[in-house]
Amino acid sequence: MHVVHQLSELKDKKIIGIGIGGSEHKYPPGPFKEVYEKAREYGFKTTAHAGEASGADSIWGAINQLKTDRIGHGTRAFEDDKLIEYLKENQIPLEMCPISNIRTGVVKNIKEHPVRDYYKKGLNVFVNTDDPKMFNNSMEEEYLMLMEECGFKSADIKKLTENGINSAWCENSKKQKLVNELNRYLKL
Repeated sequence: MHVVHQLSELKDKKIIGIGIGGSEHKYPPGPFKEVYEKAREYGFKTTAHAGEASGADSIWGAINQLKTDRIGHGTRAFEDDKLIEYLKENQIPLEMCPISNIRTGVVKNIKEHPVRDYYKKGLNVFVNTDDPKMFNNSMEEEYLMLMEECGFKSADIKKLTENGINSAWCENSKKQKLVNELNRYLKL
């Protein structure tokens, strides 16, 4: 809570959101409810790692208790059909991190990663590197793996990128500028 108060004093420095990560087993969403409420009062956007190491209940906790704007990972949402429907209906962004999920052992291999299934079902998924220094990965590697191993096509990668842009915590004018730049670059 102390950190959120301190950050509120720096909002003019372009600090726009908060998030939690780490062990979901040791640190479930519930104890952070008041911190997230205060962060929203200050106007911050919110995210939380959920459904990576812990199951679908962790995602429900991030949604219902923390009222997050997006979910980091959400890898295990498939464990609950109602959750999948909720994520789809509400278009809650899921920051999918396939390489880190494989390297941490959350998913055995890319063929078992749910990103393709979530994408096909119409969930608002996009790809993230999670922690490039820790996992020694890049966005290029993430996208290439999806194309080479999961059957994603260039148009799919474009859609994932658009989902990421549209889920970004910036002004709509900035989002449109990024989408226009993407369209010029890819010429799709």
